[in-house]
Amino acid sequence: MERLTEYRLSLGADGQWLEPATMRHLLRTIEPVRMREKCATILERFLADVELYALPIIEDDGRPAALIERTSFVEFFTKPFGSDVFGRRSVADLLAYGHYRRSPPLVVEEDCTVEDGAQMIISAGMQHMVAGFIVCRAGRYRGVANGRDLLNVITQRKQEQLYRLAHYDALTGIPNRALLADRLELACRMADRTGLQVGLLFIDVDRFKHINDSMGHSAGDEVLRLIVGRLRGCVRQMDTLARLAGDEFVIVMERLSDPMQVDVLAHRILGSMREPFEVGGHSLFVTVSIGSAIYPRDDGQLRSLMVKADAAMYESKASGRNSFRSYTPKMLTFNPESISLENDMRRALERDEFVLHFQPQVDLATGQLRGAEALVRWRHPERGLVSPMHFIPVAEESGLIVQIGECVLRKALAQVREWHDQGLPLFRVSVNISALQFRQANFARFIETLLAEHGVSGEFLELELTESILMRDVEDVLDTLNAIKSLGVRLAIDDFGTGFSCLSYLRRFPIDCLKIDQSFVRNIERTPINQSIAQAIVALGESLALGVIAEGVETLSEAAVLKGMRCSQAQGYLYSTPLEPRSFARWLANRNVGRAVAPAA
Repeated sequence: MERLTEYRLSLGADGQWLEPATMRHLLRTIEPVRMREKCATILERFLADVELYALPIIEDDGRPAALIERTSFVEFFTKPFGSDVFGRRSVADLLAYGHYRRSPPLVVEEDCTVEDGAQMIISAGMQHMVAGFIVCRAGRYRGVANGRDLLNVITQRKQEQLYRLAHYDALTGIPNRALLADRLELACRMADRTGLQVGLLFIDVDRFKHINDSMGHSAGDEVLRLIVGRLRGCVRQMDTLARLAGDEFVIVMERLSDPMQVDVLAHRILGSMREPFEVGGHSLFVTVSIGSAIYPRDDGQLRSLMVKADAAMYESKASGRNSFRSYTPKMLTFNPESISLENDMRRALERDEFVLHFQPQVDLATGQLRGAEALVRWRHPERGLVSPMHFIPVAEESGLIVQIGECVLRKALAQVREWHDQGLPLFRVSVNISALQFRQANFARFIETLLAEHGVSGEFLELELTESILMRDVEDVLDTLNAIKSLGVRLAIDDFGTGFSCLSYLRRFPIDCLKIDQSFVRNIERTPINQSIAQAIVALGESLALGVIAEGVETLSEAAVLKGMRCSQAQGYLYSTPLEPRSFARWLANRNVGRAVAPAA
């Protein structure tokens, strides 16, 4: 098969381009059968090996002739009298039999790239995602590959890129807050084993807001990049330099035998800032304030250590900026923001301040409403409408996510009941479920009770779960999922492809729908790997009779690509922002959706 263009598509954790993988990485050597062999031989091999998903048929010269897939073959072959008809005949007789569902095998050369192979296989038809395809060398049989394995490989390659985006700062290229937390934890564990110490330095750019206000944000961004360059010149190779947020940076110094090493680095950094920065034809003098704390001398708890280093940095600012302070017990270590947020959330539950907005999920072919996702918002009396990205992390850390999740479920079902009573078209409502909430005892019974309380049929509720929920305590998870399904409730996997990407659970678990993560949808029309992954997920959904919803659709071109690959549903700003209930009802009326809307498959 002709080899198509190779793509250098994704970045590894070190920022280097990954070379495209070839199909030989997916190869599984399965001893083929030849055309002259008896049909009974195939049946015996299928029955003896439950992991055998397909069996290649080759000519005497080794050229592929057919690929027999387990399900359709065994179903046909084991019908009454099937063995009498074909037991003593050759494979050629079976393939020629009119009622046997047969299609030509897809053949891919082993040096074909994974990305090119994905395009060929998806274009050739969804059956290859289940039955697999034949891999050849110079037209001769080499082995069989599974479409699911192919999806795993291209998803993992995308995950390398997502890892980079999730763990490195886009502006400066250095680790971000998430990777900093991992590096700090590992450094402290090493210190516990070796008896050494870890230094933590907080660095804040003095009067950075003045630079942004006077010269613009682009100049401010350039200043941050230049500062990172100087900081890199000061730290040791083993140290971690990270951007915490805005103009705040953190340095983790590992394997310290003497805390004075932190002081030496801090003064080196202050000295490096003495030379002006050349930005936009101007010479800028920029200073920084630095604070430090030592593990485990100052604190053995990482979060408290961060707070103490931050407190030392603020002491430095209070003393006139452009200076360094190390933590002392006299410094204020109160972290008002996080403590206040947690306390406010507890009061918010008591005062019923959490509200729901609903984002439509539409049929890509017709534009009709198929469902809506319920999204929680916090109507704070002082801060206004707060996005979940600002409070959900604290809710998960504090355990309040369970109570908030129960509140969201109650409000969602109450809204469904209200819309039904108003005579609105019937459609499902999706609710995100956290891992901590899902693992509560009798969670399925809780869902059953809520449905009964609100008089809502289970078919109008869909629970969205992350892949990580499904991969822990599999047997218990399966019991809970089956109990939920018995209520008629639909189950969807949210952000599919960004988690473990282990597809075996799709066979075991009663999943109804896959949601393509918005990171695979963004710029899909000009990002080949995003298109490959989305096409593969759609094909996988079709082959397993699962619904597929694309998240984060914002442009007509993105919608057109998704529609072209037969993705059934979409949600995103192209159709509507999340709406409060009354606005959602008006949106529905304005689109003139028919009253026969029903829960989507």
